[in-house]
Amino acid sequence: MKNPLIQQYRFFLKDTIRKQIDFSKTDQNRGIDPPPIEKPFLADAVRIDLSRDGSWKSLSSVTLPDAIKNRKSHRVFLNVAMTLEELSFLLWATQGIRHKIDRGHAYRTVPSAGCRHALETYLCVLNIEGLAPGLYRYLPLEHQLLFEFAEENLEERIVEAVLGQPYPGKAAVTFLWTAIPYRMEWRYDLAAYKVIALDAGHACQNLYLACEAVGAGTCAIAAYDQEALDGFLRIDGVDEFAIYIAPVGKIRG
Repeated sequence: MKNPLIQQYRFFLKDTIRKQIDFSKTDQNRGIDPPPIEKPFLADAVRIDLSRDGSWKSLSSVTLPDAIKNRKSHRVFLNVAMTLEELSFLLWATQGIRHKIDRGHAYRTVPSAGCRHALETYLCVLNIEGLAPGLYRYLPLEHQLLFEFAEENLEERIVEAVLGQPYPGKAAVTFLWTAIPYRMEWRYDLAAYKVIALDAGHACQNLYLACEAVGAGTCAIAAYDQEALDGFLRIDGVDEFAIYIAPVGKIRG
């Protein structure tokens, strides 16, 4: 292939860039403190407690081999509410913290390059029992939901942001992962970007498998209007931007 753009984007998939970085000059090796594990929030913000590992009563006894075998993308969802307990489990499965190491590092339920975890999880809630429709953000340290905002026509807004794909507007909840690149750049400099994309894949695959335990389905979405989606989430699109989407809803057994 002689097209220079094709070569440029193939380069992104390789790890050649690592040979061109002076890692002694990264912010980590310069002694700069790591960025925090999660975005800050106001002390008086509305937060909702989630059920924790060990307290889930409604999970099915699906085996891991069956979950892997049955994993598929679902684009049709039942008009049935999901429970807050089910949502709690899905959040724990995709970004839950197993052990905090320090202010900038924690072991989670998914792997991340250098334990950097550059993702934030937002939720467009449309049909969750006990939750008002609106946009929420997952707080992994507290295992809570942070209420961000409510607005009219959420269904139409999110469908418009994903270029007219209708299923997020019919889902009980849509997971919207954003990247905060500096969390990974702090350690890896220009080698950060490929591994951020890999990390998003880890989280979404856990969501697929976890959905099998709650009678739900999901469909990963990587096609969207970047500016519209960042605007929908009310983030700056520079130091934080949307990277991956996955609507979730109940499915026929």
